[in-house]
Amino acid sequence: MKKKTVRRKSTVVRKSKKKTTLFYGKFLRYSVLLFCVGIFFLLLYHYRNGLAYYFSFKTDKILSEKAEDKRLSDIRNHQVLVKIDGKSIGIDVSEYQGDISWSYVDTLENQFPIHFVLIRATVGSDRLDRKFEKNWLGAKSNKMIRGAYHYYRPNENSLEQAALFIKTVRLNKGDLPPVLDIERLAENQSIGRLKIGLKRWLDKVEAHYKVRPIIYTGEKYYDDFLKEEFKDYLFWIANYNFYREKINEDWLFWQFTEKGTVPGISGNVDLNIFNGDLQQLQFITVE
Repeated sequence: MKKKTVRRKSTVVRKSKKKTTLFYGKFLRYSVLLFCVGIFFLLLYHYRNGLAYYFSFKTDKILSEKAEDKRLSDIRNHQVLVKIDGKSIGIDVSEYQGDISWSYVDTLENQFPIHFVLIRATVGSDRLDRKFEKNWLGAKSNKMIRGAYHYYRPNENSLEQAALFIKTVRLNKGDLPPVLDIERLAENQSIGRLKIGLKRWLDKVEAHYKVRPIIYTGEKYYDDFLKEEFKDYLFWIANYNFYREKINEDWLFWQFTEKGTVPGISGNVDLNIFNGDLQQLQFITVE
């Protein structure tokens, strides 16, 4: 009688995936951590000038109680200013800056000369800036290149707005061309009608002063609504983004912050860069 052969089932030993998963998990976490640390040090290096300015000022403040308090926004502002490559710096003001001591308005951080100022003159079809006349004369007495701008209200008659500006502002030799400030969309008219109104204001003001006006607006507004149809005009663009540190080649002026500090002015003030040096700035003034 044959003996029955009993075969044992072989046990298959499978490698555990747990160790592999743990390894890749740790590797991924360390990689992300190293990446974040690397980005952090790159940012420190990139903003080294602004950070050095900020922290040195804080150190000085301990020694001098008269020093004004600085903010983190000044890191980026200083970073922009050290890269201007000889370009002219200016400010723009309105009644919101209150009474300005113009004889003190000379430099930023005792390092960067202020060459020009753009002053709000009129708003819509019926309102004068309450400080325009005082600011207009003060800038002139301080030997600054000055310019006047009109804040455009899309829902009001464009020709009446132009007439108010012309009645209010008298440009002299050495002043900058007039500026149209457009920031809002119309509530009761199409984009097409708004553009017609803007063109009427620009045409009437150009006919009076014999010089083509400049248009002020935000970068997105410029890209979305004005860039193509108003390409024959020069633009003054507002962009406060932290990542932007140089003026675009297509812009005449760049308003790079609304949180500047200037001697002679209480509170915040807008800072601007002209896309050229002082001699080139003088070249575009009214003759």
